[in-house]
Amino acid sequence: MMYPISELLKDEISQHLVSFQVKKDEVLVEENGYCHYMYFILKGALMGRTVYNKKKIVTYMSIENEFVSSISGLYGTNVSKEEISAIEDCSLIAIHNDVLKRLFLTQFDLNFLFRVMIEKYYTDAQERTHIVRVGSAKERFLYFTQTKPGYMERLPLEHIASLLDMKPFTLIKIKKQYASKFFKDRETEELCIAIEKCMVENQLFKDKEISLYSLAKHLNFSTHKLSALLNNQFEQKFMDFVNFYRINYIKEQIAIPGSLQYYTIETLANNAGFSSRSAFYNAFNKVVGMSPVDYSKSLVGSVERVNSCQ
Repeated sequence: MMYPISELLKDEISQHLVSFQVKKDEVLVEENGYCHYMYFILKGALMGRTVYNKKKIVTYMSIENEFVSSISGLYGTNVSKEEISAIEDCSLIAIHNDVLKRLFLTQFDLNFLFRVMIEKYYTDAQERTHIVRVGSAKERFLYFTQTKPGYMERLPLEHIASLLDMKPFTLIKIKKQYASKFFKDRETEELCIAIEKCMVENQLFKDKEISLYSLAKHLNFSTHKLSALLNNQFEQKFMDFVNFYRINYIKEQIAIPGSLQYYTIETLANNAGFSSRSAFYNAFNKVVGMSPVDYSKSLVGSVERVNSCQ
């Protein structure tokens, strides 16, 4: 999906992949221990957890189709600052760090893929850290439910509360407050899927003239119904909803290696549907918590840190 890999690399990977079955609550990597593998989750869920002032703090949670390893102890050369353990019974495949390091020296396509993967990790971690640091408990809850759909119903609330830096009682209370707003009957679910499809597949957010009326007409909704769905199900006003997709599109473009050699950030914003520089900068800072320039610099810094590890 990200970059074509050679037949040689495919053969190398298939020869050295190993499979793991991990039971719920089993620890894969101890805190201050060594992580010798890069894991990929086929089924189940893993979490990172550390201890601070005798308190266990969840630092991330990952489910199917995600990679997991120790970033602080990457390649197994340093101890891991986090424990990696199973939240559910898991089926994993993995490749040893020694094999990875050897392939990095001979296979360019693996270097490229790994860089993209680490860039995504740092981007997600930076957004997660920002919302935990500056957002209210309700804002953290809404951020989590929007960016990790299904996690709230699937994973233990005490782990989610720890990740969002709140007490389990607080999370339960907020969840109850929003329960009616997040409940969707079959018809409402289908309407919400249709709205998201317009944004993700049809990319209607790129239309500079998009309005509540034009989107409702495209969906064959009344403006009242569309407005109600955005307010009650997506918890966003119309322009905030549209700008959320515009900003995510721009972030994806910025993350493509070399993209800013050919396009300015303002050009990307224009292509995404923003009609003014000020509207773009205000929306970007509102969604991401920093300016577009600072965000692009943070990606460069992430790549440099990855390269220094290699």
